[in-house]
Amino acid sequence: MLDIIFVVPNNANSIYQSLSNKYSAIETPTWALLLAQSCRKQGFKVKILDCLAENLGDDQAYEKILENDLRLICFVVYGQNVNAGTTNMSGATRLSKYLKTKNIKSLISFVGSHVQALPKETLDEEDSIDFVFLNEGVYSLWNILKNKEINHLSIKKVKGIAYRENGNVIFTSPEKVVPNEKMDIDLPGYAWDLLPYKNKPFDLYRSPMWHAEYKDEYRSPYAAIQTSLGCQFKCSFCMINLINRNDLEEIGVSSNYSGMRFWSPEFIINEFDKLINYGVSTIRIVDEMFLLNPKYYIPLCKLLSERNKDDKFRMWAYSRIDTIRRKNLLELVRKAGIKWLCLGIESGDKKVRLEVAKGKFDDVNIEKVINQVHDSGIEVMANYIYGLPGDTKETIEKTFQLSLKLNTLGWNTYAAMALPGSQLYKEALKNNIKMPENYEGFSFHSYNTQPLPTETLSAGEVLKIRDKKFIEYHLNENFLKKIENKFGSAAKDNIVNMTKIKLKRKIYSD
Repeated sequence: MLDIIFVVPNNANSIYQSLSNKYSAIETPTWALLLAQSCRKQGFKVKILDCLAENLGDDQAYEKILENDLRLICFVVYGQNVNAGTTNMSGATRLSKYLKTKNIKSLISFVGSHVQALPKETLDEEDSIDFVFLNEGVYSLWNILKNKEINHLSIKKVKGIAYRENGNVIFTSPEKVVPNEKMDIDLPGYAWDLLPYKNKPFDLYRSPMWHAEYKDEYRSPYAAIQTSLGCQFKCSFCMINLINRNDLEEIGVSSNYSGMRFWSPEFIINEFDKLINYGVSTIRIVDEMFLLNPKYYIPLCKLLSERNKDDKFRMWAYSRIDTIRRKNLLELVRKAGIKWLCLGIESGDKKVRLEVAKGKFDDVNIEKVINQVHDSGIEVMANYIYGLPGDTKETIEKTFQLSLKLNTLGWNTYAAMALPGSQLYKEALKNNIKMPENYEGFSFHSYNTQPLPTETLSAGEVLKIRDKKFIEYHLNENFLKKIENKFGSAAKDNIVNMTKIKLKRKIYSD
């Protein structure tokens, strides 16, 4: 008998529209892998069903689930992007409802950022879900699986969950998250061997186009990996710290749970060695702030550089403009195989950055830092957000002109969104601002996307500017020339073809 199956939902088409056919990434499900390995080390029999990677419809997923005599179904609605926990709810709830119509016997549970942010609302709205985990769920999962029978009665004794009883949502007492000193033991790596593949391991997964130098041949095999959990910062548009949740509030707010936990460098390098043995060299380091703590990332980068002597790694990692200070550290990062840094610039206006707790960057020359990164042989994926509180047409244009000046080879911008679990969500509720009508509305690329308005711009105006600037940047002559010189004409053609895909938007009546 199988103790638990971790289900990764499939809703790429509704989230990314036509971009899903080629341009969007297909990420390895890091949290499904972490939870599966954690449970397996406790002696439980586990399986991962990645509906996204296998492109399964609900009927196909149901048939695969039926192949197993199992005790518990757990939908994993985490994701690599900050909005993914909510947008993945679309495919997850659709499948869970389908399973209930088939009278499936196993209880259905959900774990991930959306249910951590809105546990009561989720259970009130989704009667196909039997219970949800209030944080990362490691210890709660173990304690549920230890029960001889997993049913509505036995789950009541488990800490760290919310369930429904007589029409009311009940919170059990809080459960701790894995403490830093037990990360190597209680979150013991990734169940890589449970991932599906077609011809060879990891071939169903593909990196973002830019990460592969805009070339199709570099996109697979591909993997994403966490080397730490959480973030020290409290940006109001983000909900990444919900995994650290430790209270019983009906609405969880990420900024209440800031903090970071680390696996040891030796432990993480063992996971990299496994990926190398699988033939994977295109890798995403998922950590929100990889280059924050030199005491942690320097030893890891030294270990990685020993394995990258032929420069075979094609990796990318996240950092902040105001955390990159020392050129010699950047050189070490490049030697480790990190060829791209994803930097959250967000806005070219200091006042706007301050409004969202991003920081003024008063002592930081953004252009100088970008040049410093480039001088180290590392390319930049620059992230911007349009429509943050305080934004006007003028500040958004200021941000865009800054991005043209920086001319990074990776560029993305989002329309500001009230993501569940973020401070912006709580403020939007308080101010009666229109919210997305469905889960897909929280996707930056979906037809139903519903961004935030500003004091001077409607939500539709913000989104129109974002979509227009996306095309304008990627067709900019200086950018395309730089791309062609660096990566060749095929890369340039891929970008031009991408700009021809028009995203339809309900908010401005497409």
